[in-house]
Amino acid sequence: MWLRRGFFHWLLPAAIILPVWLVVGWAIFSASGWALFGVLLIAGPSVLVGELIAALLIRARPIVRRQRAVSWWDVLAITVWHGLVILFGCFIENAFALILALAVLAFLGLVWSSLWQLWREARGSFARMAPGVGPAELPGDETLAERARRHADVIVVNEVGRPGDGRNVH
Repeated sequence: MWLRRGFFHWLLPAAIILPVWLVVGWAIFSASGWALFGVLLIAGPSVLVGELIAALLIRARPIVRRQRAVSWWDVLAITVWHGLVILFGCFIENAFALILALAVLAFLGLVWSSLWQLWREARGSFARMAPGVGPAELPGDETLAERARRHADVIVVNEVGRPGDGRNVH
């Protein structure tokens, strides 16, 4: 449980730390100026926005909010994606395009997994709205009127407002 909670707390700081790592990695591994250009204009903002989307999708699930821990599927997907982003920041020339493609696929997998889990958890909420189970079965106006006629113990109170208090004066 501590590992899953750690990932839960890591989601939002990762949105800042991972894009910063791309710039730091560029400086450490002496990548070209074009690489810095790509990091500043494309990769950094993409990782930032992607991380925020992933964090919001994961934290939108009621079980995650209640337990303050992500699922094991989330742990797997986040580990793969963040590992590839960190590897991307090492600027390995021979595998640069492959790492980038794998990182994009890992992000898409993370989003798909998060949406699937969110849908699966929300499906129970939709079932509670089925006829005969929840608020879908509230009585209509005709039912209330019929019940009032049958029982004849209905007291109607008309509220009368005073000028200036925001209510209509009758």
